[in-house]
Amino acid sequence: MDSLTFNRMKAVNDFRQAHQRATLQQIVAHFTGRSVELLSYEDVLRKLQQTGRAVRGVQVIPVEAIVGTVGRYTDFTRTFLPLNAIDEERWLRLRAFVEENSFDALPPIEVYQIGSAYFVQDGHHRVSIARQLGIQFISAYVTEVRTRVLLTPDTDPDDLILDAEHAAFLEYTHLDRLRPQADFTVTAPGQYDKLEDHVEVHRYFIEVAEERDLPFEDAVCRWHDESYAPIVEAIRDQGILRDFPGRTATDLYLWIAEHRLALQHELGWSIPAEAAAASLAARFSARSRPLLDRASRAMLSAMTPAAFKSGPEAGQWRKTKIASRYSDSLFGDVLAVLDRSSLAWAAFNQAALIAAHDGSRLHGLQVIAAAADRDEDELNALRAQFDQRCAEVHVEGSLNIEVGRLAERVCQRAMLTDLVVTALPRESGKVNGEVLTLMRHCTRPVLAVPDQPARFQRALLAYDGSIKAKEALFVAAYVAEMWKTALVVMTVHEHRRLDRRALTYAEKYLEMHEIQAEYVLAHGPVANSLLKAIEVYYCDVLIMGSYCSPAAVEAVIGGTVDRVLRETNVPVLVCR
Repeated sequence: MDSLTFNRMKAVNDFRQAHQRATLQQIVAHFTGRSVELLSYEDVLRKLQQTGRAVRGVQVIPVEAIVGTVGRYTDFTRTFLPLNAIDEERWLRLRAFVEENSFDALPPIEVYQIGSAYFVQDGHHRVSIARQLGIQFISAYVTEVRTRVLLTPDTDPDDLILDAEHAAFLEYTHLDRLRPQADFTVTAPGQYDKLEDHVEVHRYFIEVAEERDLPFEDAVCRWHDESYAPIVEAIRDQGILRDFPGRTATDLYLWIAEHRLALQHELGWSIPAEAAAASLAARFSARSRPLLDRASRAMLSAMTPAAFKSGPEAGQWRKTKIASRYSDSLFGDVLAVLDRSSLAWAAFNQAALIAAHDGSRLHGLQVIAAAADRDEDELNALRAQFDQRCAEVHVEGSLNIEVGRLAERVCQRAMLTDLVVTALPRESGKVNGEVLTLMRHCTRPVLAVPDQPARFQRALLAYDGSIKAKEALFVAAYVAEMWKTALVVMTVHEHRRLDRRALTYAEKYLEMHEIQAEYVLAHGPVANSLLKAIEVYYCDVLIMGSYCSPAAVEAVIGGTVDRVLRETNVPVLVCR
């Protein structure tokens, strides 16, 4: 058998194998929904909008980066395996030529480059044979085509819709020029139309507020800087993307914006972007967890009494409020829990004092156990009384009525505010269980009011150096500086060996803020010492960290917080 015949037979065998693999790829694609078609250069260019081109001459390019074609996308698969429509004889002649000579003896192919992807204009059979032989690089005449959105070799044909919408959005807003560092990638079609709507709405409200026409590019920049960027920053600061794998910051921006709008419509008050972001994460991120993980969490939650659950991570609220503590009021939104106890208005009175002092918005919340308990006449009377009391103290207020468990509903709404104020009903020497659950789980400081509201004239800060105590120190420093509250700082040790390290830390922290305070180091039972100090130092409020022992231990032996709440005659501000 001569060499020509042998090379021909080998070429035929290679072609049949390649064609079989192409057929198999098509079958797999049918079941997976994953396209194996070559990208169409014409389609890509139409969707991504050409902005320029340049001839780059002969270059060596990676074969795997060649994923598209000019006009022949039905002849080969995405990996250039031959399909039925191919010129089989031409493929065989080229393959036999390569076998007899070498692949390098073939002339360069001609390609268009878009981003890091290449489209063959001339040389489809040569690319197919290079793939079959495992050749990694090939010579090509390259013409670079520039578009607003760069293409990559792994772009799926279905993703071109997104890329096209992205390109149109950038063409409309010029944000690739105005804010070149921003990434507006989304994962679902139709989202860029929503972004354009956001820009227009933002522009409208600016023009109304400032009573002038706003140039479009100025409106785009202000939308980015004032609306988009703060929410994206909150997403990244709170690590929310970890809870939504496969999604982008712009995806979450749109979800949070919609969630924020829905909350504002439902509750009737303005929701900060950071609060809406945290609320969305808490409400929906569990959906991204594996089913078995969610099931195990649900089983554990059902088996564990509320008093034994650990609650949120300590120290998070302080991190989000450090900036506003110096530039704005710490308690911009105050939530007053109006339960059905005789002390409900005590919580309102306390919240109203704080709201009037800080210029805050006051949000009332009453939770009823079941829809069947809803008495419209009673609720209308409650609303009227709430509105009247807000007007009397000149505080902006809104009241919401919700159905469910009190602690659960309050904790959900607390995430949208800065402080929760609740009454402290006690029966037979015990604190209401819902209040204790609220104290343990709430992500915001909780001020429990047993009867008369605190005027914050003189506060006792219980400080032991723990993370939760540092939350309390942060709040105490604020009220001492901004409300001119006199401050007594107390560290209590159960044993007789006294350690001043915690007290020294508090002293240095307060001195840094130019705050004068009294410092007390004591030993003995902590709850007893704090209750006694309230009387000795004539304090009208106690500020302390939340539960420090493991939840199960607190529930069994009774903790400092529970003991103080059972016996105090002044409001207690619990921070975690």
